[in-house]
Amino acid sequence: MTNRLGLDDVRPVISGGRHPTKAVVGEVVPISGLAWREGHDALSATLNVRGPETSPGFRRTVRIPMHTSPHDQDQVNAVIVPDAPGMWTFRIDVWSDPVATWRHAVTSKIDAGQTRAELANDLEIGARLFLRAAEGAPKKRRPEFASVVDSLRREDLSPAEAVAPAFEGDFVDLLDKHPLRELLTRGITRKIKVERPKALFSSWYEFFPRSTGGVDEEGRPVHGTFATAAAELDRVAGMGFDTVYFPPIHPIGEINRKGRNNTLTPTPEDVGSPWAIGSTVGGHDAVHPALGTIADFDTLVSRAEELGLEVALDLALQCAPDHPWAAEHPEWFTVLPDGTIAYAENPPKKYQDIYPLNFDNDPEGLYREILRVVLFWVGHGVTTFRVDNPHTKPANFWEWLINAVHEKHPEVIFLAEAFTRRPRLYGLAKAGFSQSYTYFTWQTTKRELTEFGEELSRMADVCRPNLFVNTPDILHASLQYGGRGMFALRAVLAATMSPLWGVYSGYELYEHRALKPGSEEYLDSEKFELRPRDYAAAEESGDSLSVFIRTLNRVRREHPALQQLRILDFHATDSDQIIAYSKVDPVSGDAVLVVVNLDPYNAVETTVHLDLERLGLEPGAMFDVHDEISGADYLWGEHNYVRLEPWNNVAHLLVLPTVKPELREQLAWRRIDRYRA
Repeated sequence: MTNRLGLDDVRPVISGGRHPTKAVVGEVVPISGLAWREGHDALSATLNVRGPETSPGFRRTVRIPMHTSPHDQDQVNAVIVPDAPGMWTFRIDVWSDPVATWRHAVTSKIDAGQTRAELANDLEIGARLFLRAAEGAPKKRRPEFASVVDSLRREDLSPAEAVAPAFEGDFVDLLDKHPLRELLTRGITRKIKVERPKALFSSWYEFFPRSTGGVDEEGRPVHGTFATAAAELDRVAGMGFDTVYFPPIHPIGEINRKGRNNTLTPTPEDVGSPWAIGSTVGGHDAVHPALGTIADFDTLVSRAEELGLEVALDLALQCAPDHPWAAEHPEWFTVLPDGTIAYAENPPKKYQDIYPLNFDNDPEGLYREILRVVLFWVGHGVTTFRVDNPHTKPANFWEWLINAVHEKHPEVIFLAEAFTRRPRLYGLAKAGFSQSYTYFTWQTTKRELTEFGEELSRMADVCRPNLFVNTPDILHASLQYGGRGMFALRAVLAATMSPLWGVYSGYELYEHRALKPGSEEYLDSEKFELRPRDYAAAEESGDSLSVFIRTLNRVRREHPALQQLRILDFHATDSDQIIAYSKVDPVSGDAVLVVVNLDPYNAVETTVHLDLERLGLEPGAMFDVHDEISGADYLWGEHNYVRLEPWNNVAHLLVLPTVKPELREQLAWRRIDRYRA
């Protein structure tokens, strides 16, 4: 038999409940459903939430009243703020609300002027309802119900006077906590996987430890070590980054080693690609001898921790031809008819120095070995992994691996480097990846960026996007030809559209030379050679973006609005070269407006038209704003003149009035309203 009351379109639910929703500790998670029934009697809903045993506030099931959306009478809403990592559950219960039905009826009749005699039955019905409701309330609060019942039965009071106690705020709050529920319909229990806050908010910086050795007396690059890489961490922390990511630090294969710019004719001095992992020295659980020892790596991790940095390692599941696995476990690879092992290809690209793994021949053995490798590095202080090309491995393997790691180490973060089609990108996120690379690099126009940003917010329950402005593999044409203004504006977009962003070293030096026209590969790519850089000299001469990046990271740390993903609203501008969007934190009410000039060559003037309701402001409001980039203060309203110059002030990052507490949850609900519509 079907339920008497209707409950549809519960959100968030991922793949029909097959996968848990994503959240982090301290994040506001809006939950909603469409509740309906026959006739005109009132319907209410309750959200039942339970956290893990480590949760201070939700280790036992907590019942939260749900409220009707002001934009949809059938939509019920509530928000939760998880206070501990782990697996959470929620369930919406829908029930007939006889007290609300009575309140509406008796109010309407009193307003219509009906007499006490005409309302006699209504008043007695109310008295009996509150007697029943008292049975479900704590004993110490039951006298309040008795007082309301006495008032309803007093014949010396007017109808308005008789019902007044039933509408007093404290009594209404009491009934919200202990409602009288009829025809209870229980929804399906759903899951939310809650991770630590850094899974949602972090600033990444990537550099190659082997490029930190400087140059010798003749100007030739010197191979860096873990010690020279540790010295580089002060500069990274000084720019405000909190995660430092290293490409693979393992031994590099000798067989089919690549030379400079990916050539097949290396010289004895060529260092090879770090992604060609493994040699006779060792494999994925070893470090390159030229970098140092495992003990040296441990020292590097400790120094990073002192500076407030986490070390992220590259988890690249592939092997050089001389990796120990190739000799010991040929079943973990694809063997061709001629008996050789197939190397990696992504036509027309060829990777002769890499053997891809085959996950079908011996999944039990291969899975077990990869888990061992991951836990080995966790044991050496690594709690974040950037996973190389996860979309070329089975999704169910990642689901198994991430769950296996999280059983003992829920703090571990996995970033999926998967520039791939949406089903794969989001499928990997559903499989458990904490963060994901995205299409950000290729979104350059106002229309593309707006659609992209709206997708980020809409998919916040599924995927946390990490917006890297560049990578060792990707130098977009906009950076090749856009000049310094393009580097600045792309940094603003990445640092503010998502709470996660990343920079590959050299970006702050405006490195922009491509291998050849039409290519996104860097000329003299660091993937194949040492690239020492003199950052201090560049900053001293003004040829560095580091100070600007430092400002962006400071603003991100100081403004909770930029640390959340769910509330992102775009505002109209009269120019296609100016984009404007706002972010609001529903916990603190912090609100920020970002206005960016997308033209890297020219100053642009326009009018920005704000949707004040999206900012929790009254129509026609005038308010003070502060620009965190320039330090200037302005008086703004609904329509505002803006002029932005790519060589001076490429963007405004404006601090808006704090949203009033009573409006903050509504802004979170409105995100659901918009995407449900």
